[in-house]
Amino acid sequence: MSPDTETFQPKLAEFEELCKNKKKDAGMIRVCGCVNSQKSHMMYAIGDGCKYKVIACSSETKAKQIYEEYRFLDNNTYLYPAKDFLFYKADIRSKELVKQRMEGIQAVLSGTPVTIVTSLDGFMDHLAPKENIEEKVLKIQNDSVLKLDEMAERLSDVGYDREVQVEGPGQFAVRGGILDIYPLTEELPVRIEFWGDEVDSIRTFDVESQRSIENMPEITIYPAVEFPQGEEKGVSFLDYFSKEDTILFLDEPVRLVERGQNIEEEFMEAQKKRLENGYELEEEEAKIFPVADILKKINTYSSIGFFALEMKCRGLEVRESYEIQAKSVNPYNNSFEMLTQDLKRLKRNGYRVVLLSGSRTRAKRLAEDLRDYNLSSYYGEELEREVKPGEIMTAYGYIAEGYEYPMLKFTVIAESDIFGKRKKKKKRKTYEGRKIQSFSELKPGDYVVHENHGVGIYQGIEKIVVDKISKDYMKISYAQGGNLYIPATQLDLIQKYASADAKKPKLNKLGTQEWNRTKTRVRGAVKEIARDLVKLYAARQEQDGYVYGEDTVWQREFEEMFPFEETEDQMMAIEAVKKDMESHKIMDRLICGDVGFGKSKTEVAIRAAFKAVQESKQVVYLVPTTILAQQHYRTFVQRMKEFPVRIDLMCRFRTPAQQKKTVEDAKKGLVDIIIGTHRVLSEDLKFKDLGLLIIDEEQRFGVQHKEKIKKLKENVDVLTLTATPIPRTLHMSLIGIRDMSVLEEAPNDRMPIQTYVMEYNDEMVREAIERECARQGQVYYVYNRVEDIDEVAGHVQKLVPDLSVAYAHGQMREHELERIMYDFINGEIDVLVSTTIIETGLDISNANTMI
Repeated sequence: MSPDTETFQPKLAEFEELCKNKKKDAGMIRVCGCVNSQKSHMMYAIGDGCKYKVIACSSETKAKQIYEEYRFLDNNTYLYPAKDFLFYKADIRSKELVKQRMEGIQAVLSGTPVTIVTSLDGFMDHLAPKENIEEKVLKIQNDSVLKLDEMAERLSDVGYDREVQVEGPGQFAVRGGILDIYPLTEELPVRIEFWGDEVDSIRTFDVESQRSIENMPEITIYPAVEFPQGEEKGVSFLDYFSKEDTILFLDEPVRLVERGQNIEEEFMEAQKKRLENGYELEEEEAKIFPVADILKKINTYSSIGFFALEMKCRGLEVRESYEIQAKSVNPYNNSFEMLTQDLKRLKRNGYRVVLLSGSRTRAKRLAEDLRDYNLSSYYGEELEREVKPGEIMTAYGYIAEGYEYPMLKFTVIAESDIFGKRKKKKKRKTYEGRKIQSFSELKPGDYVVHENHGVGIYQGIEKIVVDKISKDYMKISYAQGGNLYIPATQLDLIQKYASADAKKPKLNKLGTQEWNRTKTRVRGAVKEIARDLVKLYAARQEQDGYVYGEDTVWQREFEEMFPFEETEDQMMAIEAVKKDMESHKIMDRLICGDVGFGKSKTEVAIRAAFKAVQESKQVVYLVPTTILAQQHYRTFVQRMKEFPVRIDLMCRFRTPAQQKKTVEDAKKGLVDIIIGTHRVLSEDLKFKDLGLLIIDEEQRFGVQHKEKIKKLKENVDVLTLTATPIPRTLHMSLIGIRDMSVLEEAPNDRMPIQTYVMEYNDEMVREAIERECARQGQVYYVYNRVEDIDEVAGHVQKLVPDLSVAYAHGQMREHELERIMYDFINGEIDVLVSTTIIETGLDISNANTMI
C-alpha cells in the first residue's frame, strides 16, 4: 500500500493550485522556499497520477539521497547514475553502474509507471534510440527453436562477455548443449538447456555452487550495454520519455545547470589534452550532449523546479512561480530529553507530528519510549491516514532531514534528527545454495611445503616426457640447487607456506634428515600446546561464567545511536554474543568476516564491551598493531561519548607517564576499557574485575604473546574477531569447543567498486588523482617492486606537484611504516604509493581511488 499523499503533504492552497497546473503547458513551474527532504515528499504528492516521474539532481550524492527517500514512498523507483566520462576509453570496466542504468532503461521500456532519479549528466550521455534497444531484447521460452551459436553471437553483440564459467552479471558461457547466462538486470543467472535447436528447459542457478534453483517458463534478456554494436546515432535518456506522460522535477536548477557546465568543460579539456598527447578519439565514444541542448529538451517538457531561494536560472523557461513556507527541523543531538520536551510543546500547540524510523521495529519501539515519557503516540503501519491535530505518529520510512510547515502546524521528524545520520541498506535477497571455497593459485616464486621433503620454492609447471607420454609436473627448487618434480597425482602432498611474520623461510636440502628432525620437534611442540589447550578449556568448562542481565535502557539507546543499518548476519552475531553473556557458561566465540567487513565485526565487539561495562566489568581489546589500536580507540571514544565510560589506550603512541597512569587506574577499577597492542599483556597490568577479552586477528600474534593471552583467558569471556582464522581456531569452532558467528553480508555503506582497465598514461593518472583529491579524498597507488618504489613515488609527485605523496613497503622499519600509515589515516598524505602490504584491517574510508 502506498502512503496517503496527505500524510506528508497536507492541504495547502498554493500546492493545490500547483497540482492543477503541473501538466497544463511545457516549461518550468518555479517553487521557492523549499528545504531538503521536504522536496521528496512534495514530488511524490505532485507526481500522483503521472506515468513517468523523472527527478534530476545537482549531484550524484543528492540523487542517491532523494532516491533513498523516494523509494520508501514508491517501490517502482530507480537510480540512474551518470556515466564516468573520464574513463570512457577503458578496455575493461566493471558492470555495476551499467547494471543500474540498464535497470532504469528496462523499467521505462516495460511501459509501467516508474520514477527515475538521476543527475543532469545522466542526460548528457549518448544512448541507442529506445526502439533500437527494444529490438535487441531477447525473449526465450521453453520449446523455442534457436541456434545456440547464433544466440552466443547475439549476446556478444549486445555487450555480454563470453567466459568459461559464469561468475557475475553480464557474462555467458557455452558448454555443449547448455547456455549459462547472467542477465545484467536479473538477481540470478539462468541455465538454458538445448535439445538440438529446441529449448528444453530454463532454470535459475546459484553462482557459487552452480546448482539449479527453480524452473522458469521464459526469460527476457536485456542488453548489457547502453550503446550496442552497430549503433550510429545516439539519443539522450530524456528522449526515452514521452512528453504527454512525463513530469520532470528539477532539484535546485541553478546548481544543476552549473554542474552540467562544469562536466562539459572538464570533458572538453580532457579531450583536448588527449589529442595533444597523441591519443585518438573514437567517434561514437568521444561525444556528450552539450548542456545547452539538454536544457532545450527540458523546456519542451512540463517541469517543476525546487528552489531554496527565488533565483533566475539561465537556459530554463519559467512559466509560473509559487512560494512555499517550510523550514528545516533543528537536530536533537542524541538528546531524547530535548526531543520529548519539544514534542510536548508541539502537541500543546495542536501540531500534527510524524516521526520516521528506518525500521518497523525501531518505529514501534520509539512509540513505546514516547509513551514512557507521558506522550501519547501511535505507530502507523502503512501511513494510510492523515495525522490529526495534536497527534504524534511514528512510522517506518526514511528522509535525510526533517521539515516543518509552520503555517499548517505540521512537522516531520527524521530518525537522523534524533540519533544522527544512519546509513541505509539495500535489501539483499538470499537463496538456497551450497557455498564452495576457492583457494589462491600458486605462482612462481611462492614458498611451498612438501610433506616429505620440506620447504622449497615453486618454479612453475613443466612438461616432461616419460615412456613417450607428455605429462605436467610441478617443479620445486630446494637448497644447494636441488630440484623436485611432482606429478599431478601427488599434489595433495603440497601446501602453500604460511607464517605469522613476513620473514623468508630457510629452504630444506634434499636427501637429508633435516626435514624429519624439524617435523619431530614440531610434533613435540604441538603435543605440548594440545595439553595446554586441554587444561585451559577443561578449566573453563568446569567454571561458571558471570551471568549478565538483559539489555538495559542505556543499551537500547546506545545501539540506536549506531550510524548504520545493521546487516542480518551482524544482528544474528550480536544476539548470539548477548545470549552467551547472559548464560552461565564462559563465552568463547569466534566472529569471522571478510577483510572488508572490519566495521561490522567491530560493532559486535563494541556492543559486547558496552554490555560488560554496564555491570562494572572491565574490558581489554587486544589488537596486533599500533595503528589499529589508535583507530579502534577513536571508534570506541566516538561511539561511547554520550555515556560515562572511560576508555584508555596502551601502545607506543602513549608516553611512559600516561601508560603508568593507565596501569594504576586499571588496578583500581577506574578505567572501563583498555585498547592496546601486546603492551596490555605485560606483567605490570592488573585488573580489578576483568570480564571480557576481545582479540582482533589472533593469528597475527607470536607464540610468546599467545602464552600470555591463555593466562588472561582462563576465567573471562572471550570474543575473537578474524578474517582468516588459523586452522586450530577454526577447527575448534567447527567441532563445538568454540562457538562461531560468520558475517557474510557486506556492510551497508559499501558502495559498488568501479574497476577500469586501460593502457597506462600519465594524463589519465593525473586526472584520476586530482579528481579524487578535489572531493577531499585520498588515493592508493599500488606498485609492488620495492627496489624502485621511491622513483615511482617521485614520478607521481611530479604529476601532481601540489599534493602530498609518500611511499610505503614491507621492508621499512616498523616505526617508519607506522608513522607513514598514521599520517595517511590523518589525511596528511594525499597519495600513498605502496606495495600490497597496505595495512590489513585499517578503515580508511577517505581513500576511495586505487591505481
